[in-house]
Amino acid sequence: MQGKGEAARQIGLRIKEARLSRGLSLRALAEKVGVSAQAISKYERGLDIPGSGVLLRLAEALGVKWEYFIRPRRVECLEPAYRKRSSLPAKELKAITTRAKEHLERYLEVEDLFPGEKAGEELPRLEAWTPEEAEDAAEELRRIWDLGLDPIENLVELLEDKGVKVIPVDTRDDRFDAMAFRTKDGTPVIAYNKNLPGDRQRFSIAHELGHLVLGLGSSPVEEKIANRFAGAFLVPRSVARRELGGSRRKLGFRELCLLKKKYGLSMQSWIVRAHEIGLLSERATEQMFRWFGKEGFRKKEPEPLPSEEPSRMERLVARALAEEIITKARAEELLGKPLREEGGACGAV
Repeated sequence: MQGKGEAARQIGLRIKEARLSRGLSLRALAEKVGVSAQAISKYERGLDIPGSGVLLRLAEALGVKWEYFIRPRRVECLEPAYRKRSSLPAKELKAITTRAKEHLERYLEVEDLFPGEKAGEELPRLEAWTPEEAEDAAEELRRIWDLGLDPIENLVELLEDKGVKVIPVDTRDDRFDAMAFRTKDGTPVIAYNKNLPGDRQRFSIAHELGHLVLGLGSSPVEEKIANRFAGAFLVPRSVARRELGGSRRKLGFRELCLLKKKYGLSMQSWIVRAHEIGLLSERATEQMFRWFGKEGFRKKEPEPLPSEEPSRMERLVARALAEEIITKARAEELLGKPLREEGGACGAV
């Protein structure tokens, strides 16, 4: 049984994590709860335990159930191993990391309900020291996973099946695309911005997969290698050559729209892909990107693809609820959202 000191420490860490994930200062949270900033600081440092009334107000202010504060901690430290965006403020990066960590803890708790259902296999470890070698590595991973050359219909579902924990993060900061982690026990995790267009999400997730599989850091050269891996994994070079034909002077706008829909790779990434494999000259590539910039399509392309959302965690919760392993209240706590009534739309448990 936990001692009072350890209980205070765990509750304090929970309060701090929830506060940081919502980007609140000590003073801002204190005002919402009706206590002093000094009191919040003492709670977070484990020097004092909030009473039941304060705990309920903390839960309401932080948008969590009170059970969150006493839930066992499964992930003590989760720091981004890759893709540290220099343009992303430290405060927002910390909030994103904390949200991903909290979601991952709930995911691991859900898996514990079905010990025999722990997903996936060990991710292959491949090598690539140049962008050209990244092409070969992407094709080798497709071969290992028996994917052939067909378009990957749902990248998120594929990675979930392979044991990667894919975590959607709710942030409106479009400077954050995605980042990869490994937990202390080696579990691979990819957190991504759930509010970006689907094609941008897919490339970012494939980029982070490259970091995990190739063991890359975040230097400019390694970022280029991960980018090349992502493009090649989503559209292998033989497929790109088949779709685009031989050497091209330019790629048509409608052609790019259709290719984006078929392969889930953005129009601009298709332009880069054509240049990478020698079908589009440097000059032609620059001209096309200038046109995209002039039309205002660099940041927001037309006809964006819908987002891909992980569903394995929610399926396991639905199964546990149906088998009466957990209550509705527990299901809502694990999912971090309310459940719809029976007979409602199939989009929620």
